[in-house]
Order: sequence, then structure tokens, then C-alpha cells
Amino acid sequence: MSEHTRGDGFGTSRRRFLGAAGATGAAALAGCAGAVTGGGGSGLSELDVAYMPIYPDMQYFVMREEGYFDELSVDVSGKLFSDGPSIVQASAKGDFDVMMFGIVPAMIVMDRGIPSKITAANIRDAMQILATDEFAELWEKHGTEAFSVFEEEKGRKFKFGTFPPGSVPDILLRYWVEEELGLDPEEDVEITALGGAGPVRQALLSEKIDGTSIMEPVPTVIEANDAPFSPIAWAGDFMPGQPAAVTLMHDRLRAENREVATEFVRQHQRATDFALSNPDRAAQHASTVIGEEALPVETAQQAMDSRASAFITNPHEIESGAEIFARYAARLGKTESELSVEDMFDYGVYDSL
Repeated sequence: MSEHTRGDGFGTSRRRFLGAAGATGAAALAGCAGAVTGGGGSGLSELDVAYMPIYPDMQYFVMREEGYFDELSVDVSGKLFSDGPSIVQASAKGDFDVMMFGIVPAMIVMDRGIPSKITAANIRDAMQILATDEFAELWEKHGTEAFSVFEEEKGRKFKFGTFPPGSVPDILLRYWVEEELGLDPEEDVEITALGGAGPVRQALLSEKIDGTSIMEPVPTVIEANDAPFSPIAWAGDFMPGQPAAVTLMHDRLRAENREVATEFVRQHQRATDFALSNPDRAAQHASTVIGEEALPVETAQQAMDSRASAFITNPHEIESGAEIFARYAARLGKTESELSVEDMFDYGVYDSL
């Protein structure tokens, strides 16, 4: 078997599903192998996957490290990106068959006319709002008024730092400030773009910002480093079913190579089940892919205990939250139109499982 070198420096041998399966499995999966060259498809022999170093992409870590990609009838090549907007920029050429990133960047890709739809969710209720311990005390005492009290005491607005505008952390933060607190995200607080998880983590550890909207493993990394920050809100409390990262498939995979698309989502579901039933091992995989220096295994394992580590595959679970995010994406000018559920989702692949 030939060796394939991947964009993230990770290579595995190509393994045909039928060759690896037993007699019973071969009979059940015969259609999958035929899909690569038949059924009116484009004859895909490789899937190019874009992903991010965050827990909402846990399925990628597990599929890679547990060898689930080897059980697909095509090769898989992964490329790492720091944040969703970077994947949006790179997707302009239509090079990626699968993009595992935030739902808002996914909306932007679809809105720009790249033929694709969401076939799986990766996680729900993934975002936490962190603030300095000092502000957390004000929050406990004053609630929403804590922001004005902070400004009076400090002579400046409370400063949030998070992912770029149009990202899931950014829009979730604006939703929370506006809809939950009744404040103006442009006037009552300062929201600054810091890039991906790494820059946000560094800004928190160096105390250059007062708070953030962020997903795991960053909150656990901050806690492990004894940085003076505490969670003051969780998306699961104010937006149950909050979407974060999703699996977006280009139509050349989703529509033209449907059987291969189904293979991928089946392995995605398998990875979800694995992460939920084997959290310590899944954490080790996350540490390996993200890098043990940035995410030690022990910290990765602690992050699996977070309520924000709610891994899923079923895209139906994030439908209501997706509609909220679509409204905000359009209002903020990230998409030209407000995408509907039908515009965003192809439930058929998951439902066929």
C-alpha cells in the first residue's frame, strides 16, 4: 500500500474498506467501494479535510489517531487552520471536500456560492464566557450592572478578546451581551479580535484582556495555569443546543459521491461515541494532534470533564441555534442573506445511518 503524506504532517496508508472487512462486512459495504468510481460520481480518490486545534473538532482527532480514516475507501489529507475565517479564505478555490469548523464560517462559505452543506454537527453548548476573578466578584454582586460598575472603577470599558469577527465565539458573545444582558456590544463593552485559540490563550495568561468567549480546551488550560479567570456564563444555560463546529461537505462529496460521504459521517459518529465512552484516550488524541506542549495530556483529560465538551454528530440537535446564528450572521453583514435551515443542512446523510 502506498504512503500518502498529509498537509498536517500526518500520513497513513490507504486501506480499502472491503479489504479490511470480514465477509459479513464486505457484503454490507460493497456499495461504498463502488461509489468511488461509479454512481455518477467524480471518482474521488482523496478527501481534503480542513480542521482546527479545538475540542469542537474532537472527531477529527479520534478518527485520525484511532485509524478510522483507514477504513474509508479513499485517502484522507488533513490541513490545520488556526480559526474558521482562515478556512473561509482558503476555501475560495473550493479545494476542501470536508471542512470541520464553526457554523458561522460554514454559513459564509455557503453564502459565497461554494456548493456545500452541513452533514454533521461536532458539538453543542461549547462556549463559555470567562472573566477575571475580580470581575466575577462584581458579576456575582451586581449582575448585568457589573459592566457599568467596572467602567466607573477602571475608567475604561470591559475588554473582551476572542476569535475574529464572524466566528462562533464572536457572534455567541455578541448574542449574550445583547439578548441576555440587554447591553450594546458596540457601546457598553469592547470586543477585540485576537485570532485563534492560541492568541486568546496567551492574552488570558498575560492578562491583556478582561474576558473572552471561548471553547475547550482553553478554559481548562487557563485554570491549569492558575490564571485569575473564572467562567461567568455557559451557552448551555442561555442557548441550549448552541452550535459550534460542524462538518461541512462540498457537493462533489455530499451529492456526487454520496456513499463516500456516508462512510465519513459513519466514522464521525463512531468517533463521537468513542470520545464519550473513552474520554481519557480521546483526550490523549487531542493532545497528540494539537501538540502536547500546548495541551498536556493531563490538561486535555481534565477538559473532557467540562460541560462544554458535549460531542455530538446528529445535526438536528443544533437546528434552532443555527437559525439564531444565521440571523446574526446576516445582520452583521457576514452573509448577504439570512440562510434557512434548508440552505444550511443536508440531514439525509446522517439520517441514512
